[in-house]
Parts: sequence; C-alpha cells; structure tokens
Amino acid sequence: MNLKKEVSSQLDSLSEAELHQVIDRLALLKHKSRIKPAREYDEDRLATLYREFAEEDRELAEEGMMEYADGLAKGDAD
Repeated sequence: MNLKKEVSSQLDSLSEAELHQVIDRLALLKHKSRIKPAREYDEDRLATLYREFAEEDRELAEEGMMEYADGLAKGDAD
C-alpha cells in the first residue's frame, strides 16, 4: 500500500477530535517547512553585519544611558 493510501486509511478510523489534532499537526508541519533553520544561515555574513552595526549600537546605548541619567538627575532635583 502506498503512503497516501495508508494515511487515508488511518484518517478514516479517527474520531472528530483526533482529526482536529491531525489538522493542527499538519499546520505546524507546513509552518516549519517555511522557516529556514538557523544552522543554514551564513555565519560569516552574520559576523560582518554584527561588526557593521556594533559601533552604532554602542553609541545608541550610551546616548540612551545619558538620557536616563539626566532624567534621574532631574527627578532628584525635584
């Protein structure tokens, strides 16, 4: 018996609740098949992107900390 016929045969014997579970699992399988696994990403490309944005990220973080410190100082002055 081929695989599709076997699946069909098995589906015929399931209850309504079990069929809902099958539908949920099929949706999950379809979703997973569309997602590129992390192990397939180009690590060299990611490292390059990290280096390109590291300085900007650091500057933004420092700026945010300065604004936070200014806000604390203003709060203490009140």
